Amino acid sequence: MPSKNKKPQVSDLSALLKGLNEAGIEFVLVGGVAAVVQGAPVTTFDLDIVHRRTDENIEKLMKFLKSIDACQRRPDDKVIEPDENDLKGKGHVLLTTRLGPLDVLAVIEEGRGFEELFTDTVEIEFQGFKVYVLSLETIVALKRESQNPKDQYRLQILEETLRQMREELL
Repeated sequence: MPSKNKKPQVSDLSALLKGLNEAGIEFVLVGGVAAVVQGAPVTTFDLDIVHRRTDENIEKLMKFLKSIDACQRRPDDKVIEPDENDLKGKGHVLLTTRLGPLDVLAVIEEGRGFEELFTDTVEIEFQGFKVYVLSLETIVALKRESQNPKDQYRLQILEETLRQMREELL
C-alpha cells in the first residue's frame, strides 16, 4: 500500500466510481467525468462528486475514504485525513487517494447541492451499477455562467457535443 503522502502512480477513476457505488454512497457525478460519460471529448484527471450530506451517507463516505487512503491534496507533504466535519460543511474536499484524485463537493455553482442537482441528472449504467450523472444540458448551463477561463474554454466543446447529441436524436 502506498504511503499517504505520495501521489498514486496511476489514476483509476473507474475503480473510484465503482468503489463509491459498492459502498452505497449517494452522490451525483459532476465535472469532467460527467461530461466524458455523456460523449464530450474532454480530458480530466479527477473524479468530482456532490454527495448527499446526511449523517448515514457521510458515515459511508468516511468509511470508503479510509479504505482508499484518502488525504487532502496539499502543495506540501503534510498529511491531513478528511473528517466528518469536512464533509458536513458546504465546502470542497479535494483528496488524493491510492486510486487517484477525488473531489468531494458539498455544492457547486449557485450553491446547488445533491438535492438541487438530483433532478437534473441522467442515469447511466456503469459496471452493473446505476450512476446519477449531472446532465450535459445542466453542465453547459452552469459553465455559461462561470467566469473561470478553463470553464469558458471547455464550454465550446461541451456545447458542440450537446448540439451533436440533439442532432442525432432528430
